[in-house]
Amino acid sequence: MADSPSKRPQRLCILGATGSIGMNTLDVLARHPTRFEVWALTGASRVDDLLAQCLKFKPKFAVMPAEAAALQLRDKLRQAGANTEVLSGEQALCDVAAHPDADVVMGAIVGAAGLAPCLAAARAGKRLLLANKEALVVGGALFMRAVEEGGATLLPIDSEHSAIFQCLPEDPATWSARIDHIVLTASGGPFRDRDPATFTDITPEQACAHPNWVMGRKISVDSATMMNKALEVIEARWLFGLAPQQVKVVLHPQSIIHSMVVCRDRSVLAQLGTPDMRVPIAYGLSWPERIESGADLLDFAKLGALTFLEPDAARYPGLQLAWETLRGVPGSTCVLNAANEVAVAAFLARRIRFDQIHHVNLQSLSDCVVPSGAVDSVEGLLSLDQLARRVAESVVAGLAR
Repeated sequence: MADSPSKRPQRLCILGATGSIGMNTLDVLARHPTRFEVWALTGASRVDDLLAQCLKFKPKFAVMPAEAAALQLRDKLRQAGANTEVLSGEQALCDVAAHPDADVVMGAIVGAAGLAPCLAAARAGKRLLLANKEALVVGGALFMRAVEEGGATLLPIDSEHSAIFQCLPEDPATWSARIDHIVLTASGGPFRDRDPATFTDITPEQACAHPNWVMGRKISVDSATMMNKALEVIEARWLFGLAPQQVKVVLHPQSIIHSMVVCRDRSVLAQLGTPDMRVPIAYGLSWPERIESGADLLDFAKLGALTFLEPDAARYPGLQLAWETLRGVPGSTCVLNAANEVAVAAFLARRIRFDQIHHVNLQSLSDCVVPSGAVDSVEGLLSLDQLARRVAESVVAGLAR
């Protein structure tokens, strides 16, 4: 559908603009200049990348959590004669996400750091494009309550969850009557054919070399362990109001079918496409319409075979933790997420081996006692997140000796 010049452009706040999702979002927006306006951009630490984005898209605001980084950005923008106002601090992230002038918020900050600003956007009733799976993994019940009470429109951006969403009718009230279960597809990462006995020798460089997707280092490691899929199982449970056993996972190495809905009548609905994050981003931006994404067309004549496999528990031991934590004490999923972030960072820093990531996660779940009432507020969840990180760091320290 062509852009309509008669309507005011939708103003976007992109939380996590310098990451992979943020950059892909800006690529889609650039294709529709009369439909969208970049209103605010945020970045964690990559000053020069955020500077380049500000000079190109001219947002009203730019936010960096650290004051030192914000000062650098402010000085460089001033030298370039740009008018973008630079803010700093965690509260500033929440302020731009909830600002009355922001129509759409892309939540693409990686990790638990994205919880508070995404919650702020939900409570302010925004159209929230959620790429930060940790917002639901860390605070599922609290987050979905904020969406409902704030009147926000929540649109999933993970390719798997977007695929499920695209297969369902627009009215969520009809979902439970239609769905038997959903199937999240997983590529299996770079080690789906590697002997698990050799996992002790895997390097960070090998773990980050994903066969199908171009992603950041953390999520690439998560794909290699399939902890990304464990987190997506937890996310799907909240997004679609499903029982844990209604979310299943299958390996699909070609990454062409992005996920499937198995209906009560046993019909299976699937969304297919080339592995390109611009497709779910464009769908989220334009829903319930569809706009040009920039992705390549799927050529069925050249496609070849589509194959499916059960995930191997010996190869991906962390996947089962999704269902275990969903059935566990409330807050267990928050502990799992925090422990995994610590474990992946330790692996990337070469402090622990690849095969020890699962040990850190499992031991942290055993050692971390969730305080009463921790899941009832964002402050409680963030406190639990920090507690789980300390526990995980202790486990890592024991392994690294």
